[in-house]
Amino acid sequence: MSNLIDKRYEFVLFFEVENGNPNGDPDAGNMPRIDPETSQGLVTDVCLKRKVRNYIDLVTADKDRFDIYVRENAILNVVNEAAYKAQGIKPETKKLPKDADQAKLIIEYMCNRFFDIRAFGAVMTTEVNCGQVRGPVQFGFAKSIDAIVPQEVTITRMAVTNEKDAEKERTMGRKHIIPYALYRAEGYISAPLAKKAGFNEEDLDLFWQALLNMFEHDHSAARGRMSSRKLVIFEHATALGNAPAHRLFELVTVRRKDETKPPRAFSDYTIEINYDAKPAEITIIER
Repeated sequence: MSNLIDKRYEFVLFFEVENGNPNGDPDAGNMPRIDPETSQGLVTDVCLKRKVRNYIDLVTADKDRFDIYVRENAILNVVNEAAYKAQGIKPETKKLPKDADQAKLIIEYMCNRFFDIRAFGAVMTTEVNCGQVRGPVQFGFAKSIDAIVPQEVTITRMAVTNEKDAEKERTMGRKHIIPYALYRAEGYISAPLAKKAGFNEEDLDLFWQALLNMFEHDHSAARGRMSSRKLVIFEHATALGNAPAHRLFELVTVRRKDETKPPRAFSDYTIEINYDAKPAEITIIER
């Protein structure tokens, strides 16, 4: 495949939430996820990948190359079986083809068809086995810059569910919100893994677009107002990289302008990038 990426990347994404729940925890009554020791808010890598998938699925018309593997209501065995049919190979239960070339064809088909497999990888060892792919694009958990204070808001519904409750006229409910928080997510893109998965420059451009626009098509009352605010990209000069990732992440710092009051807007923060400490082989791209 042409135009495979040949450089390593790291990135930092800042996004905000206002009066919403960015990533509820089903084990805690769907309250916003939180670090119990620091009270900082958390958003999982899986949540962020889901939003990238949804954006790519929305904006790309070429489903032969930009289809999404992990999607709502997908039956993975059926999807996997399509790879075998396309290659004219009969699947064996829970096994890849014994012939190495045939097994390679199955995995390549899945990578070529599905954006999220090329980007994030996938474990496709279901009853119809399509192997495993380690994706070049990986996120860590996003973490809020400051401690958050989740609020429980009581809401009412003018309708009732059951006939026996008709005399109540209305029912009560609750939702959890964060008044405001700025989150920081960090991620990595490996050129050697991109070569194996077929992740190319076009895929990379779409991924950057997704990070900047994924919340614009995901608005809901539960999530409040969520927006991507700043993307900082570190581009290395080589495939293996020219500086440790942690050193690059440390170049990006966030400062609250007024420590005497809680933050309630992006303008309450200043994001600074230390260009003076940047390694010479690294290019910083701000979006």
